[in-house]
Amino acid sequence: MRLIDFINAGGSITWILVGMNIIGLSLILWRMFILRDFKNRIDAEAKMLANDLSVLFKTKGLLSHIDLVKDGISRRVHELEVGMTSIKVIATTAPLLGLLGTVVGIYEAFQVISSKGLSDPGQFASGISYALITTIVGLIVAIPHYIAHNYLSGELDSLEIKMEKHISPMLQGE
Repeated sequence: MRLIDFINAGGSITWILVGMNIIGLSLILWRMFILRDFKNRIDAEAKMLANDLSVLFKTKGLLSHIDLVKDGISRRVHELEVGMTSIKVIATTAPLLGLLGTVVGIYEAFQVISSKGLSDPGQFASGISYALITTIVGLIVAIPHYIAHNYLSGELDSLEIKMEKHISPMLQGE
């Protein structure tokens, strides 16, 4: 069976899942590129943030304040989180859409049985096939998005810790 035939056999729910997958994979690649770029510039980013915080400390008459440092780092990392919620939504809704397709396919199979009996097993099998295809596609979409979301979240946490380690010595040297 060709891929397009497989998708068509899953109906509209499968096409929705394919669309979600395209959007989600695009977001994942974009986030990975942004994080890689930020990692390559982490020294410059930390220095820029340390300078901004240093000016803030002098303006406010503070020697240092750990909460301001953490807040500055959190704001910068938060900017890197754009798109993460969408990836998580795709990871959590894809299996639910697959389950919806399962229920619809089983319902269609039982409708065939109730109206025609089992005289035409091909029509009964069509509903079961629909159910299985949507379940498969829902899981195929969800699993990589779930993995990518967890990986990217871990990378963001790691970047936050690295930023703190880079900034602390810069601020103490004043």
